[in-house]
Amino acid sequence: MADRGCPLDVAPLPAEVRESLAELELELSEGDITQKGYEKKRAKLLARYVPLLQGVDPCLQAENRIPGPSVTTAVPKPQKSRPTSSRDERFRSDVHTEAVQAALAKYKERKMPMPSKRRSVLVHPSVETCTPPDTSSASEDEGSLRRPGRPTSAPLQSHPSVEPWLDRVIQGSSTSSSASSTSSHPGGRPTAAPSAATALAAHAHIADLHSAPPDVTTGLMERPHCERPQVASVGGVPRGHRGSVLDTADGVPVNSRVSSKIQQLLNTLKRPKRPPLKEFFVDDFEELLEVQQPDPNQPKPEGAEVVVLKGEPLAMGTPWPPSLLAALQRWGTTQPKAPCLTALDTAGKAVYTLTYGKLWTRSLKLAYTLLNKLTSKNEPLLKPGDRVALVFPNSDPVMFMVAFYGCLLAELVPVPIEVPLTRKDAGSQQVGFLLGSCGVALALTTEACQKGLPKSQTGEVAHFKGWPPLAWLVIDGKHLAKPPKDWHPAAQDTGAGTAYIEYRTSKEGSTVGVTVSHASLLAQCRALTQACGYSEAETLTNVLDFKRDAGLWHGVLTSVMNRMHVVSIPYALMKANPLSWIQKVCSYKAHAALVKSRDMHWSLLAQRGQRDVSLSSLRMLIVADGANPWSISSCDAFLNVFQSRGLRPEAICPCASSPEALTVAIRRPPDLGGPPPRKAILSMNGLSYGVIRVDTEEKLSVLTVQDVGQVMPGASVCVVKVEGTPYLCKTDEVGEICVHSSATGTAYYGLLGITKNVFETVPITSGGAPVSERPFTRTGLLGFIGPDSLVFVVGKLDGLMAVGVRRHSADDVVATALAVEPMKFVYRGRIAVFSVSVLHDDRIILVAEQRPDASEEDSFQWMSRVLQAIDSIHQVGVYCLALVPANTLPKAPLGGIHISETKQRFLEGTLHPCNVLMCPHTCVTNLPKPRQKQPDVGPASMIVGNLVAGKRIAQASGRELAHLEDSDQARKFLFLADVLQWRAHTTPDHPLFVLLNAKGSVTSTATCVQLHRRAERVAAALMEKGRLDAGDHVALVYPPGVDLIAAFYGCLYCGCVPVTVRPPHPQNLATTLPTVKMIVEVSKSACVLTTQAITRLLRSKEAAAAVDVRTWPTILDTDDIPKKKVASIFRPPSPDVLAYLDFSVSTTGILAGVKMSHAATSALCRSIKLQCELYPSRQIAICLDPYCGLGFALWCLCSVYSGHQSVLVPPLELESNVSLWLSAVSQYKARVTFCSYSVMEMCTKGLGAQTGALRMKGVNLSCVRTCMVVAEERPRIALTQSFSKLFKDLGLPARAVSTTFGCRVNVAICLQGTAGPDPTTVYVDMRALRHDRVRLVERGSPHSLPLMESGKILPGVKVIIAHTETKGPLGDSHLGEIWVSSPHNATGYYTVYGEEALHADHFSARLSFGDTQTIWARTGYLGFLRRTELTDASGERHDALYVVGSLDETLELRGMRYHPIDIETSVVRAHRSIAECAVFTWTNLLVVVVELDGLEQDALDLVALVTNAVLEEHLLVVGVVVIVDPGVIPINSRGEKQRMHLRDGFLADQLDPIYVAYNM
Repeated sequence: MADRGCPLDVAPLPAEVRESLAELELELSEGDITQKGYEKKRAKLLARYVPLLQGVDPCLQAENRIPGPSVTTAVPKPQKSRPTSSRDERFRSDVHTEAVQAALAKYKERKMPMPSKRRSVLVHPSVETCTPPDTSSASEDEGSLRRPGRPTSAPLQSHPSVEPWLDRVIQGSSTSSSASSTSSHPGGRPTAAPSAATALAAHAHIADLHSAPPDVTTGLMERPHCERPQVASVGGVPRGHRGSVLDTADGVPVNSRVSSKIQQLLNTLKRPKRPPLKEFFVDDFEELLEVQQPDPNQPKPEGAEVVVLKGEPLAMGTPWPPSLLAALQRWGTTQPKAPCLTALDTAGKAVYTLTYGKLWTRSLKLAYTLLNKLTSKNEPLLKPGDRVALVFPNSDPVMFMVAFYGCLLAELVPVPIEVPLTRKDAGSQQVGFLLGSCGVALALTTEACQKGLPKSQTGEVAHFKGWPPLAWLVIDGKHLAKPPKDWHPAAQDTGAGTAYIEYRTSKEGSTVGVTVSHASLLAQCRALTQACGYSEAETLTNVLDFKRDAGLWHGVLTSVMNRMHVVSIPYALMKANPLSWIQKVCSYKAHAALVKSRDMHWSLLAQRGQRDVSLSSLRMLIVADGANPWSISSCDAFLNVFQSRGLRPEAICPCASSPEALTVAIRRPPDLGGPPPRKAILSMNGLSYGVIRVDTEEKLSVLTVQDVGQVMPGASVCVVKVEGTPYLCKTDEVGEICVHSSATGTAYYGLLGITKNVFETVPITSGGAPVSERPFTRTGLLGFIGPDSLVFVVGKLDGLMAVGVRRHSADDVVATALAVEPMKFVYRGRIAVFSVSVLHDDRIILVAEQRPDASEEDSFQWMSRVLQAIDSIHQVGVYCLALVPANTLPKAPLGGIHISETKQRFLEGTLHPCNVLMCPHTCVTNLPKPRQKQPDVGPASMIVGNLVAGKRIAQASGRELAHLEDSDQARKFLFLADVLQWRAHTTPDHPLFVLLNAKGSVTSTATCVQLHRRAERVAAALMEKGRLDAGDHVALVYPPGVDLIAAFYGCLYCGCVPVTVRPPHPQNLATTLPTVKMIVEVSKSACVLTTQAITRLLRSKEAAAAVDVRTWPTILDTDDIPKKKVASIFRPPSPDVLAYLDFSVSTTGILAGVKMSHAATSALCRSIKLQCELYPSRQIAICLDPYCGLGFALWCLCSVYSGHQSVLVPPLELESNVSLWLSAVSQYKARVTFCSYSVMEMCTKGLGAQTGALRMKGVNLSCVRTCMVVAEERPRIALTQSFSKLFKDLGLPARAVSTTFGCRVNVAICLQGTAGPDPTTVYVDMRALRHDRVRLVERGSPHSLPLMESGKILPGVKVIIAHTETKGPLGDSHLGEIWVSSPHNATGYYTVYGEEALHADHFSARLSFGDTQTIWARTGYLGFLRRTELTDASGERHDALYVVGSLDETLELRGMRYHPIDIETSVVRAHRSIAECAVFTWTNLLVVVVELDGLEQDALDLVALVTNAVLEEHLLVVGVVVIVDPGVIPINSRGEKQRMHLRDGFLADQLDPIYVAYNM
């Protein structure tokens, strides 16, 4: 490759100049000489031969055209002029590199945000633990993985027979001239490519962008990870006050580093205009995926139909042996001393030479032993035709050969397989499947190999996963029996019987056995002998695997046919000394050598200083993977260097083979009648449409391929369409090559269906007539037939990825990735490209091994440039690019990557990448169109909303209060303070409260009179010490307990308004104390009542660090207040006076306090009393937080109102004793119990395995009539069902568990209660929900989502479903906002500014038509009512209310409304390590935060799986995936996720994420 792109023909250069040039090249590539020095010396050498172009050396011009790595590195630091790592720069196809450079230059404007990663994840596994995969573990088919270079400038004379287009393509041969792969494009003028300066500019942009990766490690380091932050610092402030968090103009918190990343990301996406949700739809919401329309300008084949190409006839005159075994017997007896096979050790010394005599006698011994000495129950173990596994390492060809021929002599069928090194080798299960399906019961191996196999405890060979039970037979000489003199094998080896089975692994990873008959075996040996001109006693060096493919056909079978001497070079020796095969060719004067392009590539890297090597003896250098598009550059480069050492250009013979058709074609030297070699330069775009086009305009995306010679003797070849009926292709169309010959495989063992497809194809002409009466075999190779009847191969069927209407070859994509100067960041041969199906289309995945010394930034930059290069050259997007640590990809037996296993790991999430870049936005082009408004809807239908004539309006109500009880008592019970005094007077010793601690023992109790007295003391203290007046607000900061209740009634006694506040967490003051402070301030509390311990905490040094402690109002400690009575208990002037304030943080992070009047308070207690049938004789167990909502009402209010006894279980105590709540329920025989989802989850997770132990302790839940989960969200069916199932064993009735529903405007709308029908479940279509509609479907139908009724509507409560925008009433089973009207609605929000507008909107809404008089409160929740078949207590049909989710929480994406919980459910199912998940949007990006319950190095596995799951199930592209530790997603006391709070933490960079992936 002396001329690196110069437009001159180097053929006339004298040999010594060429040699000096090659040396120079090497010095440069090894880094022993600077670029400048190289150019100088080179110019000197060539000065005499090159005419100067306008005084400038044209070669130097050419140098500028090909920016070497020194130009393209995007790291803006000073650098050595040429990095030493890029050892093999010079074999890079210059066309390709240049193409990639030019492609990248186009992208200089696009910036991409780099993923951020926690520092600990950056640490690679220690380098000692893994042998670094240097170039030696390169991929099996890797060759030099380079795109072949340019064709020579001189086109051949056009052949009259050749189609005119082909004449343009096949620009004549190259291997004849040493300038082979690099002379310029046809036309001979160097094309102007971006100069070095522009290339630099192109990358400087990327460079400065990534110069400082964000530090995501700061932030919440001080937070202990043990506990979930409770309502941690509220996301900002009350509603009216939100704007004040330091916002920039577009509402991004200023300090946010993350947000600048997202800003970059947004800039890489075109921001679609988001259409508003339409109010009215045409009913065809089936979301249809876009089908990619074929491009009208795409190239179409125009040539004539291919004709069947016939090879020369098999020579008849030559005296062939009648069979292979006959040949073996002949040589073994007549030439016993002739060498057959020489085996080498890893030092390259010949360890053993097997002669033909030895091969014959040892094979006979083995055959005799197999047939006569192996018995089971006196029956011979093996019958003729049985299959036997051959398990031999790559370093032991001698024993393999003996075993192979021994089996043939014994009429057994050998099945050679790889040595399984561990119990879980990549693909070993599939091999087991093959052995099982072939009925293999015996494996032959050597003693040494058997010792190395994994053993079980008994010392036997371990059982490999998926393998059938095998007997292992060691066949070393001492274990074999000598046959009697007169014994002769009866082998019949000529007919259609199976001779051997060769395994092949398909694209999906399944392993099948190709059967080769005796007749095919013989025909193959004869055809190879004729094609390669093998003659007796020739020497062949073989570097390939002798167990299969060309290594077996040439090195084990054909060699014996011709009494040849094979020198077998093991893989381990090649790794240690890549030159070994050349040295052996030289020392043995071999006439033929069998290699792969990677062996040529390796030897080039190692050939310095080898002055004395001569390849003049070689007449054929057979390149077994010559069909690989990359092999051409290895061939050319190899010839360039070794032509001066005696290698003849015509000796290089690429061949094409496939496991099914064996050898398909081979190039022959001219003395064997081969035409001159050819090259084709094809347009990559044309190829992706399956059409052959000379590349004229776009010089960037070309593929250069060499011919693989002529059809084999005695064979016919044609090219058929890849899919569907096997019609013949046109001459300018790429198709699958099919072969008819007596030398192909005959079947896939035991698989009749696919055998018929592959081995018995009948190609037909466009007229429908079969081409011949004999069937053809499909080879799995894609190609075409060129001039001179030469076969060209452009790829493999297995590597084809169909994206949209185009097909791309995985090998080509690999080559493009490698042209982006990979040497610094990834290993050459360790790149896998495959496709996975996501959303009904193939998506391209590229996985590479990253070098341990590559920095994060460099690797990321390399990745983004690979994406750009592939996009530019192949016009296809890469869906996911992943880098894994060195040496972690599954290996194929002889180096290379096990692609199907890699794909399997990717899909299972066990690949463990250390860097991931996903680009779903660009790849996924078949999403349905975003939903648009329907323009032609008139105002009438708008008003009607979804009401259709005759449809029942969705309205329901609980039982009427008036009928239920005497209104006299209701009047008496209007004020709770009066009720408590009355109870203290009438039933002083009746117990109201029992508080339990973690051990289950009672810590405090309160009877009616005790509570009354304690309340009096608190009231007295408030009036005297606190000097408070009626109407002042008092914050009660207490742990859950009786003190809290006493303080509450104390406030009522003196006319103050209590506000219950959760106390700060002593270990987490920084996040919990500001919330306390905020509630105290926003509620305008004049005084704080609390315990002694909390008083100390509020005034402590730690507290001062979190808030300003000087601004607390008066703090009264109620632990030791004097026993005083109040002179008179305050009585409110009217029931509408404020009784208490209820503050809570909504899931959207808004702190809202609602006002509860005395009337509403007593109405609430009354409704609950009636629904749950609560009387003084009842006991109920409560495991809830007592600070807001229904939890507060049940804990503090209901017992006093109804007189029942409440067993109080603080949920915090469950952390130290999970069974506390259930034990309490059982011990107190509670009929009714309440809990939260967090409690239920703790019980399900923590007690799952302990139900037996609890039963032994006497826990019995059969007393429970109803167990209610207090919630403000859609019922979590999965959780309630698993709870029911789990505790069924403890007697929990199946129908006991139900949920409640309340919200800010009304804390209790539904409650199951004790009477009434069971809660019903319906299944709705999730896709319809996105369009704001309800469509009921059957259970288990696709996209179905179960919704459970949220309990029964409480007495006195009316519910209606209203349209969210028009505010009109909706019909039955229509989705809308739930509005509620009831005597216990809250009277309004209490916030700093008393937001009137908000209040009017939420608490006094009216319907736009219909019943416009009733005042309703808007809950802010979407749901629907459905009349069921059940009847309720009043005999009416029961109306069920189904809550779908909070309106504030919904995400509006692609014109549709999504509920976060649905997306989260899909994400959690994507991988077993995902513990929890939360989603939110930021601008128009969907952000998914995932808690990883596993090792940090597995974090990146989740990125692709999460993206796939959301795409497949919700048709949404995830914008950012954030992976965090367990417990980071904040959860409030009700167990609801605080998504907005999480969002604020994300934007302020406080999550300390393990990894943040920005999907491009």
